[in-house]
Amino acid sequence: MHITSISEAKAQLFSLIERVLAGEEVLIGEAGKPVAKLVRYERSDKNRVPGALKGKIKIAADFDVLPTDLAWAFGGSVTTNTGRKISLFE
Repeated sequence: MHITSISEAKAQLFSLIERVLAGEEVLIGEAGKPVAKLVRYERSDKNRVPGALKGKIKIAADFDVLPTDLAWAFGGSVTTNTGRKISLFE
């Protein structure tokens, strides 16, 4: 396993990737402590199955409704208690 600093990794990224492609793992460290590991990407043999979580996830009925203060912050319009619709950009 090869260990390198962040500045060395930036300067020698191409050669580090070549080492990884050859099967070696590369640790990138900062102040003598490992912070990242470069490893060869392995694609999964399993194919994704659409609908695998069907029936396992519940979405709240009010999911698409923004709270009034958040809608106002994003520039949307707000209906007051008196029924008057106001907007930041009117």
